[in-house]
Amino acid sequence: MSSREKRGKVWLAVSGLVQSDAGEWLVVKKRYGGLKGKWSLPAGFVEEGETADEAVLREVKEETGIACTVKGLIGLRTGVIKSEISDNMLLFLLEPAGKMDITHQEYELYEARFMAPEELLKEKEASILLEYLIGRKDLLEKPVIDGVNPGDQFGYTAYKLFF
Repeated sequence: MSSREKRGKVWLAVSGLVQSDAGEWLVVKKRYGGLKGKWSLPAGFVEEGETADEAVLREVKEETGIACTVKGLIGLRTGVIKSEISDNMLLFLLEPAGKMDITHQEYELYEARFMAPEELLKEKEASILLEYLIGRKDLLEKPVIDGVNPGDQFGYTAYKLFF
């Protein structure tokens, strides 16, 4: 079964905007897919048994070796592919949690590095989402609210809010 078949017709992905103390953004250049050869944010799909915020931390760590903490949710990208696949991605603002030594995932990425947003704007190979994010000066993150119990009748093993 291919990964596309495994996901079905409703996809939930996550992406992380990791900012260094100097204001640079962690970007990656994918080896596959629609963003092949373009600079984009580290991203991937939410797996069974994890929350979206756990998924973004895992994906950024897997792709770049950078451990992070979640500052908050900054947006949603949603679309429909070929009139049948609901493609949704939650964008999180992340903060590096320690060393910022990049070790990129060679089989998925050509490269990963920190770049200044202004430098990214000059790149011909930047994703449209990156270009849009760079143009926004008013990014507001919705922080995580953890420890809320919606009731035992639901059987949640994890439950978080972003408001």
